[in-house]
Amino acid sequence: MSVHKDVKKVTTHVLQEMKNRGEKISMLTGYDFSMARIIDASGIDVILVGDSASNVMAGHETTLPITLDQMIYHAASVVRAVERALVVVDMPFGSYQGNSKEALSNAIRIMKETGGHSVKMEGGEEIIESIKRILTAGIPVMGHLGLTPQSIYKFGTYVVRAKEEDEANRLIHDAKLLEEAGCFAIVLEKIPAKLAEQVAKSVSIPIIGIGAGNGVDGQVLVVHDMLGINNEFSPRFLRKYNNLYEQMFSSFQAYISDVKSGDFPNENEQY
Repeated sequence: MSVHKDVKKVTTHVLQEMKNRGEKISMLTGYDFSMARIIDASGIDVILVGDSASNVMAGHETTLPITLDQMIYHAASVVRAVERALVVVDMPFGSYQGNSKEALSNAIRIMKETGGHSVKMEGGEEIIESIKRILTAGIPVMGHLGLTPQSIYKFGTYVVRAKEEDEANRLIHDAKLLEEAGCFAIVLEKIPAKLAEQVAKSVSIPIIGIGAGNGVDGQVLVVHDMLGINNEFSPRFLRKYNNLYEQMFSSFQAYISDVKSGDFPNENEQY
């Protein structure tokens, strides 16, 4: 009997059950109503309203420019579409670092104005005060370690993280800190597969990987990447399940040609 198939609504408790039973967790990003409705209907466990909206929806180079108001807009659109999946909303850069009071009021805004189920925050020990304060208010928090794109200018590159022993030790330390604080799950991005597996075994909460191998409790991908809408991005960890760029492109071209030739609309397509 699979936990996944039996639940009408995925909660943080359901994800914990899935980890306990060794059942993998599926997670995709979503940013708008129409796409989220399809993703949810497909039976996904978690929809992440990612700050990757900054890249795929708004065309920014990094995740840094997206604002709290913009994240709230995307998340509210997704929540209106979702009946089953757990919705996790990224807290954008600048909305929780440094000031835990501000972090709490921003997390409360996200929960109140979007109807989302939880928030996600990047970082370990350096943001633990903000995480604890948000958790104290009863807001579930998903952590995010490894490559943390909001810190891109600190790293200076999107290469694999935690290859060196000290960074690997710090990552395990941070994962345990997040678990102790009360986070319900952690995303691990772009770290060696062996280390990710070690982290997944050393904490009892679910570990969701992106470019972190198969030894973790679940996987997440950016929906525009895995559908092949976004053609410029093809890292090693990405499996493309479609080539929607080509399909959409040829549909648009066929439409243009039908309009130009007078073939569209035909007699059946008018009043």
